[in-house]
Amino acid sequence: MPEKTHHAADVSPRMKEAREHAKAARASMKKSFEELIPHGFVEHRRAARKEMLLAMRSLLDAALERMEKKSD
Repeated sequence: MPEKTHHAADVSPRMKEAREHAKAARASMKKSFEELIPHGFVEHRRAARKEMLLAMRSLLDAALERMEKKSD
């Protein structure tokens, strides 16, 4: 069954207005959170997220190495 695709011209004006409203609400909410949360927390969270991603990368690298050794 072919999947329906939606093009910009196919979107109703009401749907476009709803999307724009949702984007504006998201931006407003993000700004209010930024004012509530200390900048130091945001920096620390970003660094911690990066460290978690690097840790996951090392796990994946180790798993790939084990797979390669088994196939040799």
